[in-house]
Amino acid sequence: MTLAPPFANHGDIHDAKSAKKRLPFRLYLITDRTACRDRSLEDTLVLACDAGVRAIQIREKDMKAGDLAVLVSSLRQTIASYRPVLFVNDRADIARVCGLAGVHLPESGLTPQMARRCLPKNALIGCSTHSVETARRAEDAGADFITFGPVFFTPSKAAYGAPQGIDRLRQTTQTVGIPVFAIGGVTAEKVPVCLAAGAWGVAVISAVLSADDIAAAVADFKTALGDL
Repeated sequence: MTLAPPFANHGDIHDAKSAKKRLPFRLYLITDRTACRDRSLEDTLVLACDAGVRAIQIREKDMKAGDLAVLVSSLRQTIASYRPVLFVNDRADIARVCGLAGVHLPESGLTPQMARRCLPKNALIGCSTHSVETARRAEDAGADFITFGPVFFTPSKAAYGAPQGIDRLRQTTQTVGIPVFAIGGVTAEKVPVCLAAGAWGVAVISAVLSADDIAAAVADFKTALGDL
């Protein structure tokens, strides 16, 4: 199997004014191998990519660095023929070693400036944000896009307080010039209100990974987003 070129050129998206037009995906799938029901993570991602998913963040936060690197390398080979835009959570070193498109940084992790020092120039950097202030800081620090949330209630984030809500999502999208992905409790039915608030797309975990029919779930998101 021929792997997609590492750090493939996804367009010059570092100009904030044109970033929203050039980021090549609207649905950002984030992994959690415990959410895949009776399927393996590899089988689940194959189904998702076969249904049209273009961007995936490998986010297995409980894994040690060595085990995570092995998993990332294996997953990359398994879905290489689909040529998805692949990210890994937090580990810029693994992103580089495994030839991924980029890295996704937690709000309390490395800054984009730090991560970019060990990544190729055309690598993409996403950042998790939970307030307008941190969204602005991420953009100023050189992030190519951000996730913002949780927008809606989701059990996995209940311990962190109330959802941010649509109004704060709208305030964030009006404040920054880079693409914003709404995250947290997002379903296909909730996509329109997120887009109306200015979100470029949505980031999801269980809405796809835990679906009875992954192809149907992805198709619902494609219909709601207009594209994947």
